[in-house]
Amino acid sequence: MSTDDSTNTAAFDGPQSTDITMNHKLKLAVAQSRTLSTTVDTLHALEETTRSAARSGVHLILFPEAYFGGYPRTCNFGVSVGARDPAGREQFLQYFHSAIDLGDTPVGAGDDWVDKKLPVAKDAKFRGDGTREELERVARETGVFIVTGLVEKAGGSLYCAAVYVCPQFGVIGKRRKVMPTGSERIVWAQGSPSSLRAVTTTINKVRLTLAAAICWENYMPLLRHSIYSQNVNLYLAPTADARDTWLPLMRTIGCESRAFVLSANQCVRKKNLPAWCRGNLSGQTEQLSSNGTDSGNRRSRRRSTITFTEDKHEICWPEVGNNTTQPERVQPPAENGIHPQRESLTIEEDPTSPSPTGRRRSIVTETAEHHHISWPAPKFNSRSSSSLSRRHTSSGGDEDFVSRGGSCIVSPFGDVLAGPLWEVEDGGLLTVEADFDDCERGRLDLDVAGSYSRNDAFKLTVEGLDLNPPP
Repeated sequence: MSTDDSTNTAAFDGPQSTDITMNHKLKLAVAQSRTLSTTVDTLHALEETTRSAARSGVHLILFPEAYFGGYPRTCNFGVSVGARDPAGREQFLQYFHSAIDLGDTPVGAGDDWVDKKLPVAKDAKFRGDGTREELERVARETGVFIVTGLVEKAGGSLYCAAVYVCPQFGVIGKRRKVMPTGSERIVWAQGSPSSLRAVTTTINKVRLTLAAAICWENYMPLLRHSIYSQNVNLYLAPTADARDTWLPLMRTIGCESRAFVLSANQCVRKKNLPAWCRGNLSGQTEQLSSNGTDSGNRRSRRRSTITFTEDKHEICWPEVGNNTTQPERVQPPAENGIHPQRESLTIEEDPTSPSPTGRRRSIVTETAEHHHISWPAPKFNSRSSSSLSRRHTSSGGDEDFVSRGGSCIVSPFGDVLAGPLWEVEDGGLLTVEADFDDCERGRLDLDVAGSYSRNDAFKLTVEGLDLNPPP
């Protein structure tokens, strides 16, 4: 397997002819791999998966968001508004130690980091902890271009990032997530938008312009357009989102960008979460405010139960005879497609129902005093009904999935070429042979950053980022 860099130039001897019969196909892969207990273990798993992909003729492979360092699924790090739990600080300490050090600066040194121009300590062989060098070795030995998500520590902060590793030239680019989602903002800093710059390479005479948008960055229309503007033909979306809504988004991006879209997510059971995730740290110590005092008088609160409908509407009602404890959340809101349930979906006979079956759906919730409250469930189709039933039968045990995966590959026309891959663990691999001429075929009728963009009327600028296609 040969890999050539697009910056290589030959002596000019007149206009170069283009052979329209030239093969412009590459084999692409996404790895539904999960983070293991240590960085060394995860590196070994990545190497094994990449070597297996290479034997299948894969040219480029994508690994999930936060594959190195780990996605802090289920963690709250003991944080609430105005309060910090000391046990949560210990959890963050363990998470910080699990992150990798690539030798970059907090601001991001850009090309100086990529080209290894930053100073190295006198007693060190390289900057960082050696993970970068190991990734470069794996890419070099396998001939596979590797893109992987990771959690990077620089200074005293953590960044969610993705790194591009070329078999011939090593790391040719890295970007940091510009907008961590929801509770991710507790532990991840914001990356510079300048890192949204696409990178280029040539593999088997196929010219690639590729860029990554990480997880819910893909829901940011202007960020997506900043990538489209660079004329990418390979759009990468490492993610932690296992919701059913993720695949339609990937199909939309494929159609909008006229690029191939790769999306990789981890598939993880509760028992396989890293040790710092599984530790029952939340609520084990008294929450303290910033000045070290108790966070509030808990006895002044009344007990209530909060339930959530399928459409995430919240219903709150008081419980009778007990006003000394905090509210109990019977059903926490969904996060990345997972609904820890403590209520049940029942089917009750309703002789007045117009339905041929004479049945209606209701949600039954049990209070602390074992009273049952029943209220009608929202209407949903058979597909959502089966999905809801699957989630309600979850036992909450160690064998349950906290992320079901959903990795996929989409064409420049929005067609699903492979996946989504659900509930497949330990290195599930999707591969497709991609004809990159399809990207140009799609530009016949849609080029959202060119002929279809009305650049005379609509303009986008991004601080520190050149939106022109890279040379």
